[in-house]
Amino acid sequence: MRQLRLCAAALSLLVAACATTGAPASGTGRPQEGRLSPDAPADRPFHVAGKSPAEALASWRALIAPYVEKAWATYPDAKRRYLAGLPPGETFFVTTILADSAGRFEQVFILVDRIEDGVVTGRIFSDVATVHGFKPQDVYRFKESEIVDWLISKPDGSEEGNLVGKFIDNLPRRSDARL
Repeated sequence: MRQLRLCAAALSLLVAACATTGAPASGTGRPQEGRLSPDAPADRPFHVAGKSPAEALASWRALIAPYVEKAWATYPDAKRRYLAGLPPGETFFVTTILADSAGRFEQVFILVDRIEDGVVTGRIFSDVATVHGFKPQDVYRFKESEIVDWLISKPDGSEEGNLVGKFIDNLPRRSDARL
């Protein structure tokens, strides 16, 4: 009987330890921690100008279209891995385009907390500089079809995906970094 109680106590401790280890999110709504390695590449924002916000957005979408297509070709596997649970220290992000009532737009990272029924729920993980009404850590829900790119950040600073981001980082820069 004593051995049975000890086994039950050990099992309870094991279950409690497993439940609190910060195991990777599985896409079931448990928030990810959203830590980036200090060795992760820095963002290099790129501004797009146009005669109107709509024209600027259309120019932007045309510029990144081939990379968005490549990102979407690899997204199903990244999503599957996220939903199954990423290894400890890996974090899943997607990018989307925010727009405000004035028509300004900005591409931002979303720290994914849930993907369900074609809807992504997460938190804005970018410094929002152009659009009004949004700030880092705001919960943001949007259609999965509005994903522009995806990124899995690794503890050593390396990353998978981010095809649009890598393209943006390699665009030639003028002093004001505008298209």
